[in-house]
Amino acid sequence: MREHYFWKMQGLYRVVAVAMVMFVGWATREAHATKHVVGGSDGWDVTADLDTWTAGQTFRVGDELVFKYTPGLHSVVELASEKDYNKCNMNNALDSLNGGTTVVKLDKPGYRYFTCGTVGHCDEGMKLKVNTLTGNGTASSSPASASTSSATLAHDIASSVIMGVSVGFGLIGLV
Repeated sequence: MREHYFWKMQGLYRVVAVAMVMFVGWATREAHATKHVVGGSDGWDVTADLDTWTAGQTFRVGDELVFKYTPGLHSVVELASEKDYNKCNMNNALDSLNGGTTVVKLDKPGYRYFTCGTVGHCDEGMKLKVNTLTGNGTASSSPASASTSSATLAHDIASSVIMGVSVGFGLIGLV
């Protein structure tokens, strides 16, 4: 009877270890995300030098763009393409937000394009082109690189799992 109890407890420890691995993997990925306040101290404004600000940033999958602006004066419009970005064409906008503080999660590698929806502001330079990199520092520029980003994601997850297993079994050893 005592031996049966021992094996049941071993099973419970395994379940706890798996749960801990999953939590540590998730927490590790979230802890490495960066919040980029667009425009720095100038914020999302016509006076901000967004090209210089962007050049000083590295954007990775999981990071967030934080647009801080005056509602009613500015907004955040996500554009569909680089062509729309270059021409300040908002007819094909993917999203339009105007709450004063807008947070955009960078959830995949590649380029994203943003502008202000106020008439004339895009033409005055209030627009942002963001190149989001995968965890290993590469951007997706073609469909062929999508498999590379999947492989990178699998590698990142595997690394998190290995770290989590180490931590989990270390904690179980304390029980």
